[in-house]
Amino acid sequence: MDECRSTIPTYEGDLHVVAAAHHIVKALGATNNLSDDLRKILIDLDAHLSMITSNIDSKGGRGFVDVEERLKQAERKIVSWESDPMMIWNSGPRESSEYLEAVDEIQTLIDGLRGLSVKENRKQEGILHQAASVLQMAMSRLEEELIHILVQHRQQFEPKHMSSRSTRRDVVYDDSFVSVEDEPAEETSSRNCSSDESGEYIVDLVHAHVIPDIKSIAKVMFTSDYGQEFCEAFIGVRKEALEQYFAILETGKLSIEDVLKMEWTSMSSEMNKWTWSMKIIFRIYLASEKRLCDQVLGDFISVNFCFLEISKATILCLLNFGEAIAMGPHQPEKLLRLLDMYETLADLLLDINTLFSEEAGSFVRLQFHELLERLGDSATAAFKAFGVAISSNGSFYPFPGGGVHPLNKYVMNYIRMFPEYCNTLNLLLKDQHADVANPVTEPEYGQNMSLSTSCPMACHLRSITSSLEFNLHKKSKLYKDEALRHIFLMNNIHYLVQKVKGSELRLFFGDEWIRKHNAKFQQHEMNYERATWSSVVSVLKDDNPGSSSMSKSTFKERCKGFNIAFEEVYKTQTSWCIPDPQLREDLRISTSLKVIHAYRTFLGRNPAHVDDKCVKYTVEDVEKLLLDLFEGSPRSLCNSRRW
Repeated sequence: MDECRSTIPTYEGDLHVVAAAHHIVKALGATNNLSDDLRKILIDLDAHLSMITSNIDSKGGRGFVDVEERLKQAERKIVSWESDPMMIWNSGPRESSEYLEAVDEIQTLIDGLRGLSVKENRKQEGILHQAASVLQMAMSRLEEELIHILVQHRQQFEPKHMSSRSTRRDVVYDDSFVSVEDEPAEETSSRNCSSDESGEYIVDLVHAHVIPDIKSIAKVMFTSDYGQEFCEAFIGVRKEALEQYFAILETGKLSIEDVLKMEWTSMSSEMNKWTWSMKIIFRIYLASEKRLCDQVLGDFISVNFCFLEISKATILCLLNFGEAIAMGPHQPEKLLRLLDMYETLADLLLDINTLFSEEAGSFVRLQFHELLERLGDSATAAFKAFGVAISSNGSFYPFPGGGVHPLNKYVMNYIRMFPEYCNTLNLLLKDQHADVANPVTEPEYGQNMSLSTSCPMACHLRSITSSLEFNLHKKSKLYKDEALRHIFLMNNIHYLVQKVKGSELRLFFGDEWIRKHNAKFQQHEMNYERATWSSVVSVLKDDNPGSSSMSKSTFKERCKGFNIAFEEVYKTQTSWCIPDPQLREDLRISTSLKVIHAYRTFLGRNPAHVDDKCVKYTVEDVEKLLLDLFEGSPRSLCNSRRW
């Protein structure tokens, strides 16, 4: 105290000088654009000037009376709110401003007292202890106010396209493929329902008008060395808010064991949710959360630690799910979902690197980079499993009716979606061997088409369809009826061609491939006609083409033979199936031209016998009956709708 007193003025005029200096310091402290260091210097100077004033007054016998009085006034303000159930910041700006001024006053007194030697003065030491107790009470109250403001003014948001999730039905592999059906083309391209969902979209997670209030609490608490308590309260509320939003996204906190035990339907749904949640969490929520951290804490500390603590639990959930999917069995049906996850994470890596750019977040960056690599490996393994499933699929019995085999539907509906992932598949498959001959060249379409048909994905697509064709040929040999064998191959190769022609697959297969496969199914169409109708029509041939007509007995015998052969074909082939309406119509027309021409010629050359009862069917009858073929419902002439 003696040292301090030596610097204190001893005459009344100097008291006004100190007061003026005190006023200037207060004015400077109210400036917004001050560095933390300069602000701290001004606070210390303000406290010291207060003590100088107190010591000047002590010459008049007042001592620390002024300090005690100021402390009591500030304490009354602080204590008055301890019994009030109302929240201070809900009572209006005046009340909150007065409360903060009281806290500032206490902090000023404490800083001033600490700047003096009070060890020899018990009264001064008691004042310091009392001020510290009141300050601690105020800090506890400010912590409660902070939590209340953060909770009360939390903003719930729903991204513009929150409901636009993939509606694509999964194409599931099983040994029977009985569940596989064709999908409308528009459903297969719905994985990215909106281009906006991946755009950066910063939102206010807390109402903007309360940010100044939160910062004012932060300023007081950090100035009073209660910054850690502020951060703990802030982190706790914001962490809970993120976890609640995570639950809104319906993304469960699943352990690796839970994921590995999942049935495929549930797993597929969770993989889809993960893909969606990753985009929302990183590109929207965490980007907005970091901005909030910067707004509130940026003037006081580096925000990276607090931001990491807020987001760590949710990030670990997302990482664990990705790890579980990557390490699980590589079934073919996982491929498209794995590609979705891979592309999503690859697209988000820059965002992740930016959000966690400091050393504290290095483990987050590293973990997601490693996860991307593992997801790529898993997608490649699932692609290989897809090829193996096609080539190894066996059958013990022929597919009823000779229609399009479910394996064919499964494969073509699956690969029809691959062009959406062209760049990713080219990247993942560039070093993978494809069992296919030299790439198809398309000179008439120039360089772009040639590049499409020779890229890694195109080579693997043709390899897959080659395996599929080989398998379909094996399955065709299960039919004992040669004609039905050709119907089966005609149906399936035609289906394959139509799927390629009607989608972006055409770019990767090329027109030359389409021409060759058109010729293939047309050849099977001709082979069917030869195998079925050659023997029927041959019954109508005249052994003596030079004569004008055949004998009645011969005519009768030929009619009977034709009737028996035609009825057998009718009975058998009405149960056969040609699913494509145009293909079915084309084959009926082609068949009708041959059969009707032969039958009409036969009857026309023997007009004398046409009225005989042996002519069971007129030309018109035969023409109408041919329309019943290939409908997939067995009929006989006794129950035909026309008889």
